[in-house]
Amino acid sequence: HKPTYESMRKSLEAMKAHCLNNGVTDISMPRIGCGLDGLQWEKVSAILEEVFENTDIKITVYSL
Repeated sequence: HKPTYESMRKSLEAMKAHCLNNGVTDISMPRIGCGLDGLQWEKVSAILEEVFENTDIKITVYSL
């Protein structure tokens, strides 16, 4: 199934909890959900910023 913005937010919230519980301070990822899944990067990026805004977790996004 294709992700929705809501399922993306829930996944990122779970990722944040995992990072905080396990001492993860850096995450590298592609523009998740924006290739074949068809989500818009501007919306996904805003969700990423909202979810991780009050943490010290550094997120690096790369594209090929």
